[in-house]
Amino acid sequence: MITTLQSEALIHQLNWRYATKQFDPTRKISAGDWAALEAALILTPSSCGLQPWKFIVVTDPAVREKLLPASWGQRQIVDASHLVVFAAKTNLGEADIETYLGSIAATRGVSVESLAQFKGMMMGVVIKGMDAAARKTWAAHQVYIALGNFMTSAAVLGIDVCPMEGIEPPKYDEILGLTKEGLHSVFVATAGYRAGTDKYAALKKVRFPKSAVIQYV
Repeated sequence: MITTLQSEALIHQLNWRYATKQFDPTRKISAGDWAALEAALILTPSSCGLQPWKFIVVTDPAVREKLLPASWGQRQIVDASHLVVFAAKTNLGEADIETYLGSIAATRGVSVESLAQFKGMMMGVVIKGMDAAARKTWAAHQVYIALGNFMTSAAVLGIDVCPMEGIEPPKYDEILGLTKEGLHSVFVATAGYRAGTDKYAALKKVRFPKSAVIQYV
């Protein structure tokens, strides 16, 4: 049975959420809710379905302490229930296309050969149509889609999230050993439950009116 969230409930949760500055370190996300958030990350759409990313869930408190100085000392890194590093593939290439096509063939019961036209399109647009720097930027842009999906999913579950670009990616890459995996960190997100002392929780949202941001043609 498919159940959908009522529109009023969705808007309520989106108004409820904010970029949490202080987390309650004593409150942890349940295993079931975290599994749902991981599923939301996996189910995130991407251009061509290529999924040029990896999500590193940092569970070791000692590693999180090491990442704190590379995060401008922002306490969310160590106080939140969960820390996710959103990383993108650095040198997306033909091998990645082949791996993806193999996954399509196995999942949908078709031959890899039948996907030749799709492969040609991806090779032409993503691999041959961009230089290395452009592909790196393209992959990073895809990762932002995952962040949006993660934040909205968390809000629906009543879980707080703080998206954080205020990190030093090269230091993250070094501490987590991402470079040798062909990855580079783009940003992080901390998730958990807001502390009662976080003054930002009570502030009204500041958003431009509909007339300023939505245009009908």
